[in-house]
Amino acid sequence: MSSVQVAVVTGSNKGIGLAIVRALCKQFPGDVYLTSRDPGRGQAAVAQLQQEGLQPLFHQLDVDDLQSIRALRDFLKEKYGGLNVLVNNAGIAFKVHDTTPFAVQAEVTLKTNFFGTRNVCTELLPLMKPYGRVVNVSSMVSSSALRGCSQELQQKFRSDTITEEELVQLMTKFVEDTKKSVHEKEGWPNTAYGVSKIGVTVLSRIQARLLNEERKGDHILLNACCPGWVRTDMAGPKATKSPDEGAETPVYLALLPSNADAPHGQFVSDKTVRPW
Repeated sequence: MSSVQVAVVTGSNKGIGLAIVRALCKQFPGDVYLTSRDPGRGQAAVAQLQQEGLQPLFHQLDVDDLQSIRALRDFLKEKYGGLNVLVNNAGIAFKVHDTTPFAVQAEVTLKTNFFGTRNVCTELLPLMKPYGRVVNVSSMVSSSALRGCSQELQQKFRSDTITEEELVQLMTKFVEDTKKSVHEKEGWPNTAYGVSKIGVTVLSRIQARLLNEERKGDHILLNACCPGWVRTDMAGPKATKSPDEGAETPVYLALLPSNADAPHGQFVSDKTVRPW
């Protein structure tokens, strides 16, 4: 088993994920794994960074596939005895003018962005070593979507005692409500991406709370963040930040020094804790 430190970035063959891998290769004192669903695209991204003089490693990971997540878990456990840095970046978004029915968009978006991220956390958080860092890439859209929820839903999503089970029930209810075309009547905003990212931000708050309760002495810090409006396939060419600029906050959180005790359980953008 290797004593080398190890960092994993999900969904990192392009866009912000690739930029996070690039920055970690330059700054993180250990092995950095670029992961992607498609091995060909992943290997091509690794080759691109190697041409820049960097040495990322590759592991296949499809966050929609539990077997794929568990294969990565077993590999990390066997080779490194755990994990030091996890950046949950994998996510999808439908374009504004996409004609896919909203209920389908909701199911597909929540499956990857919320349930996929949750499954990665369920399998990999137990592997986090003391002083580990976990970054869940959320979005400012989670804040605006939260404001678009009914008062009742806002209270639930801001609660300091909401459980993971309750959050899963709410995310499942959103998908079911869209299928019945009653989501707006039930107090939901009209954005599947926004709701999925509410889920990621609230999940991060819950996970941080559990780490405090169960592993207080391990000094693990876990946060959600917004990379900003970044020029990617997802956000389009008009966005204000380059992918490398978008990577700055996630990388800052991934590399918080070992003597830091904050931020933890926060929603961070531009390296600043934002109110939730």
